[in-house]
Amino acid sequence: MLKRVICMTTIVIAMATSTSANEVTVDNCGKPLVFETYPQRLVIHDMNMTDMAFALGLQDKIVGLTGITGWYKTSPDFDTLRGDIPEIAPKHPTIENLVAVEPDLFFAGWYYGMQPGGDVTPDTLEPFGIKTLILTESCIHLDKNRPEASMDLLFGDVLRLGKVMNVESKAEELVTGWKEELTAIEVQTADLPKPRVFLLDGPADAPFTAGKFATVSAMIAAAGGLNITDDMDTSWGRTSWEAVAAANPEFLVLLDYQTGNGAVDTFKWLQDHPVMSQTDAVKQNRWIGLRYEEITPGPANIQAISKMVQAMHQGQN
Repeated sequence: MLKRVICMTTIVIAMATSTSANEVTVDNCGKPLVFETYPQRLVIHDMNMTDMAFALGLQDKIVGLTGITGWYKTSPDFDTLRGDIPEIAPKHPTIENLVAVEPDLFFAGWYYGMQPGGDVTPDTLEPFGIKTLILTESCIHLDKNRPEASMDLLFGDVLRLGKVMNVESKAEELVTGWKEELTAIEVQTADLPKPRVFLLDGPADAPFTAGKFATVSAMIAAAGGLNITDDMDTSWGRTSWEAVAAANPEFLVLLDYQTGNGAVDTFKWLQDHPVMSQTDAVKQNRWIGLRYEEITPGPANIQAISKMVQAMHQGQN
């Protein structure tokens, strides 16, 4: 009997040790998010966050995507990587959408699939055993004391996802490569003039653009430009055409949703605009169109910065 008790005790201790060895804690908008075991069933909102998971090779763990085809056109590369992973909601998911596929992790953000006080939040998902990994850029909507955006937002999110999903070495490899690429770009643009840059999310009565907490503001800086709206105390928000025209941007980044002629149509709209038509960027036809997943935190950011460098500093290097 004593031998049996000792044996059973040994097994229990071994099981407890095994469980604790897999315990992972990551920062989640300033709060610890603890996983006793590695998640096996993942749902992701939006193309940019899905791209992070694809870059880490997590397709076999993804049981559903949300918020893609309701707004954006995918790319052939995205579709190839996605394979037969289902989209369980074309826009914002409901709790019912999520619970139906039994995930243990939802990767989303504030205004990236969740809204403060909305039906789908970390608090409303917790009773169903679903933990929520929150996109760091979006933390500003609940915590106004966040630092200004930097490319560390992308790096940190990929490293967090890699740690949580037990592919930490792959995440570290990706981030190291991206940092090397950005260092090379920094050297390339160090002595070049820094043009004033304005990002526009399509024609509107009041322009929707990127403030100092948006990753794309850090991307503009990495490309050797100055975001004229980086005094906005938000990640994404609205300003006025008068304020934009007064800042006289020299280069434009136009969000290309690939509906109609996308960014081309937006630029034509600006050419007819009473105040924007008088800005240097519009008069000199200096702009670039970038896709949604290129300007929101994700692996496509790195190539997008290179694209901006080539268009922004054309003839200067």
